[in-house]
Amino acid sequence: MKRLSTKKLVLSGLFLAIGLLLPFLIGQIPSVGRRLLPMHIPVLLCGFVCGWPYGLIVGFILPVFRSVLFSMPHMFPDAIAMAFELATYGFMTGLLHKLLPKKKGFIFVSLILSMICGRIVWGCVSLILYGLGNMAFTWELFMAGAFINAIPGIVIQIIIIPVIVVALAKARLIESVGWNEQKSF
Repeated sequence: MKRLSTKKLVLSGLFLAIGLLLPFLIGQIPSVGRRLLPMHIPVLLCGFVCGWPYGLIVGFILPVFRSVLFSMPHMFPDAIAMAFELATYGFMTGLLHKLLPKKKGFIFVSLILSMICGRIVWGCVSLILYGLGNMAFTWELFMAGAFINAIPGIVIQIIIIPVIVVALAKARLIESVGWNEQKSF
């Protein structure tokens, strides 16, 4: 048991490092980052691979840590709202993956439900934070930030994350996926 938690801790550190570095691939251009969502991928994977506690922690720490280190995203309101959003992603993917049947189709169910929940949390937290800063957070801002501008990133996540999770499961590199694929001869 101790070896498993050490492995998950190390993997969580790896996902955190990937989340810190991945935005550099897009040159830290905020408008591109809002479309491709590079920090979301390692957090969603962390939830699937390590479970909900690790996904929750990595998701919460990543945007705040990245803001402190690289000033991107801006701490208020972006990094704080993203911390709650990404924590929700990590929590939900880990929890749903644990609770739902271990079949390939349920990876998509876990992923899409997690993405919806995270965006709702982001909207609620943004509403509060924008209100504290005497700024308006409208329905249009929510839809643009959560869905319309994020379409490329959402598509990338829906394509790439299930492929990675299935590949890790087939290679038996993650224990959390309990597929017992039976081969018929």
